[in-house]
Amino acid sequence: MVSLDQKNFCPSEKKKIEKMVKKSLIIVESPTKAKTLSAFLGKDFVVRSSFGHIRDLPQKTLGVDTNANYEMSFEISERGKKTLNDLKISAKSVDEIILASDPDREGEAIAWHIKELLDNKKIKFFRATFHEITKNAVSESLQNLGEINFNLVDAQKARRVLDRLVGYKLSPLLWKKVLRGISAGRVQSVAVRLISEREEEIKAFKPDFWWDLDVEITKNFELFDYFKNQISENIKLEIPKNLIFDKISARFVQKTGADATLKTEEDAKNLLSKISNKDFFVEKVEKTKFSKKPYAPFTTSTLQQTSSAKLHFSAKQTMNLAQKLFEGIPDFGGLITYHRTDSTNLSGEFLNKSRIFIEKNFGKNFIPNSPRIYKIKSKSAQEAHEAIRPTDVNLTPEKLSASGIDSQMLKLYTLIWQRAVASQMSDSEGFRTTIDFLCENEKFRSNGQVITFEGFLKVWGGDFEDKILPNLEKGESLKLLKTEISAHQTEPPARFNEASLIKTLEELGVGRPSTYASIISVIQERGYVNLQDRKFFITDIGVAVTKFLVAHFPKIVDYEFTAKMEDDLDEIANGKKNWIKVVDEFYKPFEKDLEQKDLNVKKEDLYEESEEICDLCGSKMVIKLSRFGKFLACSRYPECKGRKKIVGESGEMIAEPPKLLEEKCPKCGANLVERKSKKGGNSFIGCSNYPKCKFIKKEEAKKVGEKCPKCGRDLVEKKSRWGKTFIACSGYPECKYIKGSEENETGVKCPECKTGDLIKKINRWKKVFYSCSNYPKCKFITNDLKNLDQKSENKNSKKIENSEEIKKFSIDSRKNITRKDKGKNSKISQKVKAERKKIVSKK
Repeated sequence: MVSLDQKNFCPSEKKKIEKMVKKSLIIVESPTKAKTLSAFLGKDFVVRSSFGHIRDLPQKTLGVDTNANYEMSFEISERGKKTLNDLKISAKSVDEIILASDPDREGEAIAWHIKELLDNKKIKFFRATFHEITKNAVSESLQNLGEINFNLVDAQKARRVLDRLVGYKLSPLLWKKVLRGISAGRVQSVAVRLISEREEEIKAFKPDFWWDLDVEITKNFELFDYFKNQISENIKLEIPKNLIFDKISARFVQKTGADATLKTEEDAKNLLSKISNKDFFVEKVEKTKFSKKPYAPFTTSTLQQTSSAKLHFSAKQTMNLAQKLFEGIPDFGGLITYHRTDSTNLSGEFLNKSRIFIEKNFGKNFIPNSPRIYKIKSKSAQEAHEAIRPTDVNLTPEKLSASGIDSQMLKLYTLIWQRAVASQMSDSEGFRTTIDFLCENEKFRSNGQVITFEGFLKVWGGDFEDKILPNLEKGESLKLLKTEISAHQTEPPARFNEASLIKTLEELGVGRPSTYASIISVIQERGYVNLQDRKFFITDIGVAVTKFLVAHFPKIVDYEFTAKMEDDLDEIANGKKNWIKVVDEFYKPFEKDLEQKDLNVKKEDLYEESEEICDLCGSKMVIKLSRFGKFLACSRYPECKGRKKIVGESGEMIAEPPKLLEEKCPKCGANLVERKSKKGGNSFIGCSNYPKCKFIKKEEAKKVGEKCPKCGRDLVEKKSRWGKTFIACSGYPECKYIKGSEENETGVKCPECKTGDLIKKINRWKKVFYSCSNYPKCKFITNDLKNLDQKSENKNSKKIENSEEIKKFSIDSRKNITRKDKGKNSKISQKVKAERKKIVSKK
């Protein structure tokens, strides 16, 4: 490959040189990446995109010959045919082709497919891997070209074949035995099993109860006397400004001669009566220093988890945004390094530059003595790769925001930048204070914490709040101000959200960084789980499929077996195992199981028994499963086709009876029940006397502790129909105040209704417009506030003056249009519009 600087040559010499210089075709996966690379590279390079995979296994057939070493039959998609044709045309004018798809197994497979389809003995093929799309990184990679890594290609082949065999061979059996239209996946089924088993744990959970006794005490006797007088006189407690408010909160931690836990309310009340009107004494004061180390830079898994927790982005959304950041934007190039990684390594160049940046912007005490090196615990981590980091530490989120980058991309970039920079900063430091108090030989404890040096928290932030305790010494006496008894119960295991599911899959060794987002998408698309309030709920179909697989194909959903299969794929990628042998070891026993289960398992064995009697024939009914949930069917089907819905008292389809609550209905006095709605399975509370009483309890909006500036009512948290949280007046619809809307108020009166104000808004194309606050009563809209009065005056006057003339012209013109002319309606309508404009302009 030849590259010449042609700046010092005349135009005629440049043309000669261009003919002599070898041209290189670089093929990447994404058109955005192609555009970014084109900005770096000169005329010696032609950059084209393959738009992902050009060919793949066929959609409607197996495409794998299990009798011929799992030979794969590929087909080119319609889009792929056009792309391939374009690449062949581009390849005619070059001497070499550089395959620069993503640096992972999937990218390696794409490179191999393209080489197979474009293979030409006259052209040399090279492989380039770009771990970041920056000028220096791309230049270095092009100086160190390699060849396709067929170990990675084989690993991708093995994964593709295994997933295809499980999906295409097992799904038809599920259709016959469980429910038509469902399917199974090698890794997805394990994720569904996790969610299903968690649901069983929640149902089987029995809570334990305990009580806490909290006290407020003070060493300020003047404050104590004031409290005592106010309480005795039943006056509202208001602390005078001149009174020093020095109180300490403490909680009971140990009971004399017994268990430290207050297991009953009676225990708590007995303890309260014991300490009432008694003095507290300081038994012990302990102060200990602490330090907190920064977190490691992001891997794919930790990025998805943190993005879910902090930004509420789904795994799929996170990966899509990360892809855009990796591919880059104009003027900046790639913004982050490759985002599919399980390594926490950082390059030496970044370590040096980040230390210089931290010292310059925060001070020398914010950098440790030497760069921090992180080791990941995962066995499969590829230490040669890098963690996810910004390509330029000096490109702060504040600087990037000025470029007009998409707001969601900016949020994710900010998270990545903060994590990478904070990972190279000093520990945060502080001290914790613990004070133990004794009252009648019963121990109470108060804990405090103070951050003395922010360290990495300066960049990463956190929910660390100082809680300062007063200086006390052993033996000091304090007076009791206030007591509070509170009841608690143990909580069931939390349902999985995206972050916790990814974390569990990673801990089990199931899946790899590039697969987590697709796993979560697939199990939702197939209807095995629902995502409600960012938590996963198992569906009836998900339960049925999991039970069937656990009973008859335990290996498919076995955590250890699936993890071992992932390890085998890693071994193939490292050249230590043969992919055909790995697939064979799985498929041969799997094929025998399929044959046996097809013969031995009957669909009737999977039905659930019920006590319901069929109205048509008097036989017992069984519980079956449909796409819409469970239902009752006659056990003599198909001889008898009796069936019933499994319904609750309100008529909704349910899988289990409604939960009876102690709370009474405010309308009829009957007990309230908790039910699940037919659509989506959301829980709600309604009257048990439905349909006679149709009361449904509405959830009280959460108050935010602020008053509406317009009407004085409480401000509350609300959710839009798109799920976005906002703060608005509780007096809606009388008062339509929304917090933050003041920024969009223009102070200009609507020229049409004269009563409303014009409000700044943004449409779905992100263009600004102004509309009346009285919408929908007044539908006035304008794009420009300047010369508004003049425009509206001219508009109204033209309407009045011209309306009659235009109306007459329109009628006359329509009379002259014959039926034959209507075939040329577009031309005639243009003439009519032109004449109307002439009439208006004359006026």
